[in-house]
Amino acid sequence: MEIHGSCSDRFGAVREAFADSLRDGADVGASVAIRLDGEPAPAANPRVTIPVGAYVTAQDTWSTRWRRAEIPAAAGYGNARSVAAVQSVLADGGRTPSARLLSEATCRAALDEQSHGTDLVLGIPVRFGTGYALASDDAPVDTPSPHTCYWGGRGGSLIVNDLDARMTVSYVMNQMTHLGLTDPRGRKLLRAAYEALRG
Repeated sequence: MEIHGSCSDRFGAVREAFADSLRDGADVGASVAIRLDGEPAPAANPRVTIPVGAYVTAQDTWSTRWRRAEIPAAAGYGNARSVAAVQSVLADGGRTPSARLLSEATCRAALDEQSHGTDLVLGIPVRFGTGYALASDDAPVDTPSPHTCYWGGRGGSLIVNDLDARMTVSYVMNQMTHLGLTDPRGRKLLRAAYEALRG
């Protein structure tokens, strides 16, 4: 098994958790990226990404027709590094290294609760903000910060924005599961990232 890319010593636990997932067969190829204060915290380079969406099989996503379709909330193409780069604008208060794209107030508005209860499609408890699920005691994705928003794909991908830590964690895989937000692979990497922050 080869892992390519770089990782600062601070996030070595994330690299090890990622390597464990590859070694034990939980992943056959994936990518993880972390951005802290709007800057990359280097992690493993991307391998392969499979787009995900509700009520489709992995085989459906292999077609040219699927790749050309405009499917809201699905059919995103990217690796963990590109997803983290785009999403880190939110975690970094609306700034990129070169420009302000959103106000801090707009970023914080994503944390305004819109609903909280069992999602009728997913069948699990979810607290929704604007465009994201929010941290809560019954959330499938556990974070230590109350100012965290996240979402994932049916196949197991996960994106987490922590507005207090100004950290974005992105996990993108190429082996889809049916577990969605309850998939342990991305959550394991998220726990390792928080351990690295505390470290």
